[in-house]
Amino acid sequence: MAAEIESIENILEKHIPAAELDEVARLLYGKKLRILPLPQKALDDARQRNFEIKAYGFDAAKESTRSARIVRVGAIQNKIILPTTAPVQEQRESLEKRICEIIEVAAGCGVNIICLQEAWNMPFAFCTREKQPWCEFAETVESGPTTALMKELARKYNMVIVSPILERDENHGDILANTAVVISNTGEVIGKSRKNHIPRVGDFNESTYYLEGDTGHPVFQTQFGRIAINICYGRHHPPNWMMYGVNGAEIVFNPSATVGALSEPLWPIEARNAAIANSYFTCGINRVGSEEFPNEFTSADGKPAHKDFGHFYGSSYFAGPDGSRTPGLSRTRDGLIISEMDLNLCRQVKDKWGFRMTQRLDLYAEELAEAVKPDYKPHIIKEK
Repeated sequence: MAAEIESIENILEKHIPAAELDEVARLLYGKKLRILPLPQKALDDARQRNFEIKAYGFDAAKESTRSARIVRVGAIQNKIILPTTAPVQEQRESLEKRICEIIEVAAGCGVNIICLQEAWNMPFAFCTREKQPWCEFAETVESGPTTALMKELARKYNMVIVSPILERDENHGDILANTAVVISNTGEVIGKSRKNHIPRVGDFNESTYYLEGDTGHPVFQTQFGRIAINICYGRHHPPNWMMYGVNGAEIVFNPSATVGALSEPLWPIEARNAAIANSYFTCGINRVGSEEFPNEFTSADGKPAHKDFGHFYGSSYFAGPDGSRTPGLSRTRDGLIISEMDLNLCRQVKDKWGFRMTQRLDLYAEELAEAVKPDYKPHIIKEK
């Protein structure tokens, strides 16, 4: 039943009177955001190619000493195309074709930066804990076929592309890593950011394939703003979000692959909380659909073995530093969500709330330095 629910917005629109719906949306999502008008061709192409498209605007106050810093940012959620039993090359090519279609529409809508979902060019096979054929999807950051294609699109559309892949690090013993490749609008690779936190919960025990990333919390200066990538499970760790803010991020993407029975109550909250706490924009991106694998696997929960691990519920959204957020994309369909944002809002919110000014990094650093020591004892005061 859960997989059949299109979106919470559809349910609200169906059952709440129009006169009250705006107020309900305000309570759920913060201030009402502008709905961006999109080119008719983009709307027609999305309909013809069978994916959802939504677009919203985050506004900032006009300033007398700074010009508005307007950027259009996009995120794509999608299903796999072919069954997981198809040859690796055919699976990858089918997904590349699909993403090319959607990026073309994004370009027609004036998108400057776009981020794809976690491991977008393959099924999310890591939970099977089998090595083959899934390791065959891995490729190098600089010269892999996926990067080559994204470099071509970035140059063609003058667009920064964040492409999360399964990385094969040939310079360090052919190890694997869960990595986001950041490609400039010039068509060159700016750098990469690896997944900092690896889940070990239920089906999601990905340490069979890769371990915690070693790239830290890099922020990438692009022509359109400073961006960072907090891959999937890192969204559950507030200090992880915090460090991207400390390093100056203005937009932090959270490309993910997560299923309804596990995480959906957390999903609408975490990226939005991070935007508030760190005074930057965030974007949560989650794939859609169910993916079935050839062999059964268990979840260490006493339940029968199974060939899939549930429904990826999409629901991708943007959140602003002022606590507002967009409605989510569909829980069941491919989609493109676009946000036009004035990056001046980041500093305006910092000035208003003073979160960065009142943050006690010195205090945290001192106490955390003690907490990691083997002989640490929690600071608990007991009644005498």
